[in-house]
Amino acid sequence: MIVFDRVTWLRILFRWHGSAIQKVWRRVLFTTALAAGVTVAHRFHDTLFHEALTPLPFTLIGVALGIFLGFRNNTSYDRFWEGRKLWGGMVNASRTMTRQILTLVGPQEQDEESLATRKALVYRVIAYAHALRLHLRDDRNFEDLRPFLPANEFAKLERELNPPVAILQRMGDEFRRCWNLGWVHPMHFPALESTLTDFTNLQGGCERIKSTPIPFSYNILLHRIVAVYCLFLPIGIIDDVGVGTPAVVALVSYAFFGLDAVGEEIENPFGLDANDLPLSSITRMIEVNLRQRLGEKELPPLHKPDRRGVLV
Repeated sequence: MIVFDRVTWLRILFRWHGSAIQKVWRRVLFTTALAAGVTVAHRFHDTLFHEALTPLPFTLIGVALGIFLGFRNNTSYDRFWEGRKLWGGMVNASRTMTRQILTLVGPQEQDEESLATRKALVYRVIAYAHALRLHLRDDRNFEDLRPFLPANEFAKLERELNPPVAILQRMGDEFRRCWNLGWVHPMHFPALESTLTDFTNLQGGCERIKSTPIPFSYNILLHRIVAVYCLFLPIGIIDDVGVGTPAVVALVSYAFFGLDAVGEEIENPFGLDANDLPLSSITRMIEVNLRQRLGEKELPPLHKPDRRGVLV
């Protein structure tokens, strides 16, 4: 995610990184060059486009195309914002689970075994957050989880198709063991189970977004209509605009190609594009918050935006 603080209007106007122009400049350049070619041909061979199209079809199609692109981008942003809300819920659920572990789990007289169990449970919450981030990004490198899981449990993750679910299952098993030992009051056990269910529901919401993209046929239709519109636009406006045709085509094609690219980029909010959600920063914040609750002092630093303003 690109973050900025007090960036001037001019800096935003001329910003390159993170803007749609990074993805569409070749398309814009091609359509502008084509428009320049049409303008030159029309100037020196004015009979070449004697039967040129009128602007009316492009006006009608342009209005409809703008509506379609707006609908698609609204849908993409809804997915982006829902993903952010789900991860906001993940932050809250992690903090709630940690508070419940530290206050509801363990005997009245704390000993080394119960303290170690509570620490291991909180560490599993941290491991779960990191595992979910990796799972949503199709990353099978689990080294971030190694400090928070027992060696035998960590070794089994490679065989798991869904590592976050495996960690939740292990947490449930540990809560059951604590209940059997009398470390969890029967009235408190449903609260712990309810928070585990919250984790499952939040993960399911994220997986639903990731595994159900906007219908591919809809994306193909938009791509084709935008391409055909921008390619044939010079022929439709050359008689009325004249030598200004390349400039008009450049502006229109940048607008349509740019809107198309923005919608495509934020459709999957869990990726690594510049405008995707900063899952690494969120999970690092969860880790720091939870380890502080354990009284640890040596904590990793929170992520900060790089020199381009990108927070991963």
